[in-house]
Amino acid sequence: MLSLTLILLLVLAGSSLFVAAVLGVLGYSLGTFFSPFPLIRGLGEVAWSSSADFILVAVPMFILMGELLLRSGVTDAMYEALDRWVGHIPGGLMHTNIAASAVFAATSGSSIATAATIGTVSIPNMDRYGYDRGMFLGTIAAGGTLGILIPPSINMVLYGAMSDTAVGDLYLAALIPGLMLASIFSVYVYVRCIINPSLAPRGKVSSWGLRFQALVHLLPPVMLFLLVVGSIYAGLATATEASALGVMGALALVVTRRRLTLALLLRSFEGTVRTTAMVMAIVIAAYFLNFVLSTLGLTDAAVKWVAELGWTPLAVMLSIIVLYIFLGCFVESLTLMIATTPIVVPIITQLGYSPVWFGVVFVILIETALITPPIGMNLFVVQSVRKGGAFRDVVMGSLPYVVLMLLLIIGLIAFPELALWLPSVFAASRG
Repeated sequence: MLSLTLILLLVLAGSSLFVAAVLGVLGYSLGTFFSPFPLIRGLGEVAWSSSADFILVAVPMFILMGELLLRSGVTDAMYEALDRWVGHIPGGLMHTNIAASAVFAATSGSSIATAATIGTVSIPNMDRYGYDRGMFLGTIAAGGTLGILIPPSINMVLYGAMSDTAVGDLYLAALIPGLMLASIFSVYVYVRCIINPSLAPRGKVSSWGLRFQALVHLLPPVMLFLLVVGSIYAGLATATEASALGVMGALALVVTRRRLTLALLLRSFEGTVRTTAMVMAIVIAAYFLNFVLSTLGLTDAAVKWVAELGWTPLAVMLSIIVLYIFLGCFVESLTLMIATTPIVVPIITQLGYSPVWFGVVFVILIETALITPPIGMNLFVVQSVRKGGAFRDVVMGSLPYVVLMLLLIIGLIAFPELALWLPSVFAASRG
């Protein structure tokens, strides 16, 4: 049944159905053909219980925070400020793309929003200054993936809800790997541009006075990050409460920049409702699928099957990584995360791995799905923002970053403390 479930998932995902419909049809089909009971009658209870989960309230809050920031105009000023600090390094604005993505990711929580926002600001400079198109676009697509790794992250909230893992611990675990990944991206750009200077022009060196003046434009996103993530780390707020604080902080930022209008609020609310409806439809369908799989005993069967293989935990982990890389080429990232979390996490915990540690590895694997063709969402986002040109430029420019993500995963397997050290420190301080 495991093989049939996977095949059905791939067939339905390739049928152009909406993601929620794919999961719902898969659950209904498995329940109809393999259960003597009408499991579809449990859909109402599943929909209510999943929608009533308090932690999921953070999802629309973080989405609204990103919508407000997107329309506040803070991104343009932040991008220019970062350019004064890193624009003169070999690689120029490509470092600015990565740094701006990391900073914006720390306030938006969304990869698509990060890629779209930074791309809108930076792409006009690509041809103006003569950057290599593939490499420049790759930094935007790959930089956008930081939105689901660097806290706060909507995907981390969803993973925590579906795996019964504390979101605060996930945020702590993701902070160091997230910053490391952004640094690895920049080091790659630096080395490539040192070897081949024609890939990017050298930017002007800003004076120290101009650099320190620019810090005022970095203060708002940093303060918002501290408000949201700092309140969680300090134990002052849950992830859901912190998301509400983030909305208030983003709204205050809009007010101080004198951008608050009724039209802005309506557009932000509309965008939030649309995205939240999409996400929650997927979540409800995924919970129903999980209910069907659990009732049929498929989750327990998967754990038992892995145990009977006799493989070492490392061999199983590497097999899971290879499977996700393959699936990420054909299945949309949010679908991949929500549909497989209930199956994979029990296997991981049975092998002795920490679900917090795996949450970080899992999100990085989902990041690779965002930039691997043919279904990589960030690739399409960057191409749509670009408004023309060969799609191949975005694809080829992004592929090296997939390799860099896999290198970080290898590092996390070899040194799990990279993800688990901060949660253990904070747990010890609270204890």
